Amino acid sequence: MEIIFGLLGGLGLFLYGMNVMSTGLQKAAGDKLKSIISMLTSNRFMGVLVGAGVTAIVQSSSATTVMVVGFVNAGMMKLTQAVGVIMGANIGTTITAQIISFKIEKYAPIIVGIAVAVWLFTENRKLKQLAEAFIGFGILFIGMQFMGDALRPLRSSQAFRDLLVSFGDHQALGVLAGFAITVAVQSSTASTGILLALATEGLIPINSGLPILFGINIGTTVTAMLSSIGANRTAKRAAAFHLTFNLVGTLIFILLFRDPLYRAINVISPDSIPRQIANAHTIFNITNTLILLPFSGLIVKFVKKIIPGEEEAAQGVKYIDDRILETPSIALASAVKETLHMGNVAKDSLENAVAGFFEDNQKSIDESFRIEKVVNELERELASYLVKLSNTNISARNRETVDGLFNTINDIERVGDHAENIAELAQYKLDNQLNFSDTAMEELKEMNELVIKGYTNALSAMRNLDGSLAMKVIEIEGKVDLMEKSLRANHISRLNKQECHTSSGVIFLDIISNLERISDHSSNIAMAVLDEIKTNGHK
Repeated sequence: MEIIFGLLGGLGLFLYGMNVMSTGLQKAAGDKLKSIISMLTSNRFMGVLVGAGVTAIVQSSSATTVMVVGFVNAGMMKLTQAVGVIMGANIGTTITAQIISFKIEKYAPIIVGIAVAVWLFTENRKLKQLAEAFIGFGILFIGMQFMGDALRPLRSSQAFRDLLVSFGDHQALGVLAGFAITVAVQSSTASTGILLALATEGLIPINSGLPILFGINIGTTVTAMLSSIGANRTAKRAAAFHLTFNLVGTLIFILLFRDPLYRAINVISPDSIPRQIANAHTIFNITNTLILLPFSGLIVKFVKKIIPGEEEAAQGVKYIDDRILETPSIALASAVKETLHMGNVAKDSLENAVAGFFEDNQKSIDESFRIEKVVNELERELASYLVKLSNTNISARNRETVDGLFNTINDIERVGDHAENIAELAQYKLDNQLNFSDTAMEELKEMNELVIKGYTNALSAMRNLDGSLAMKVIEIEGKVDLMEKSLRANHISRLNKQECHTSSGVIFLDIISNLERISDHSSNIAMAVLDEIKTNGHK
């Protein structure tokens, strides 16, 4: 029991340290993660580099592939882009194994002590975030030492040593053991850490360690497979590609390259089994990628055969997915894009409502009502997503951006409500066959064009963080306010002169009131853009 408790305690410290290190690195990287992802093209070679880079930052190939499944499910990434990133993730995850294979446990308390001192006394945000990463780095090695100490008594157990040695003679058992451990701890890095701890204590020979390592590489795909449950068909294919890629690579090495791999790592690091395991991990994943990258198109065709059907576009929400929350800076960029998408959907509702009014078009009125339901659904989904995002480890600056998005989606939802009001007025006009004077219709068209221009500019200002365009929106809002007062006075005058029907007059006043409120919300969005520029120092 003492061995089990010691191993679990060490594993817990290892996982916690890895999480703290990952969080610190992600905070320090900040917007660089967004720029790394933006480098993605259909070029698979670039995708491999991006996958390796992102995994080196988030410290988990499982987290990267889960995030990729989220991107694909949200329609932000095509399957052809995802395959390169998945391959690169396998390479990126070997970096941690390389680091922990060096015996620097004795320096871990010093690293933690210095990093904590820096974290406590520095005011520099970047330095504080890097210190946090080093705290996690030190705790990770302390966890490794705990695992090593817990496993040390097993050196005197011949039965345990015979079991591990048998994995070299029966490779399938070794692969199964590595797979099972990785599925249990849900982290290939943690599984590799346990394997390295066994090697450090001299409990496992390299010919037994290699099959376990191959099993670890297969086990890491399970997390992404589980995350694809409930996702669209294309996201399922991305997860299936990861599993197929790692399975094929393992078979190639077991059948063809096991002996060459064994000879290579003996030449590189002849006197250290932990280093041999780390080097084998790296060589396996790099070689696997080089061999299979030219054939990735065939693997894609295979997964399309086992998961048939047309690729699906995202329904409702287009850019947000809970899997992306693993990297908050990218999740925030996705939330901004989704907010802009919601804004354009609300604009469609408004344009259909106005068209229904001016053209007495029942189809446009019905479409406005339908789209308004989509706006409400987007608002609920986005609000829920922003709450989850605000509970992640985001920076103070990004938290202010999230707070601003809460206000913006509320303004957009209100635009949708006013569009629905106009559609209801258009329906009343059509049902009762009400007529308006030519002057009244021209005034409404003029005001509508100005309001639509202001709202469109507000969305463009948000998309490009354009301060000058945001100021134009505020100027337009002032003109709309004056126009609303002028049109109201003109129309009351026409009513007094009995130039308009009373029912038509009431609808006219309701419409200009709704248009004026839409302009107010456009101004609110523009003000949020100016606040974002002021807070975060954008141009």
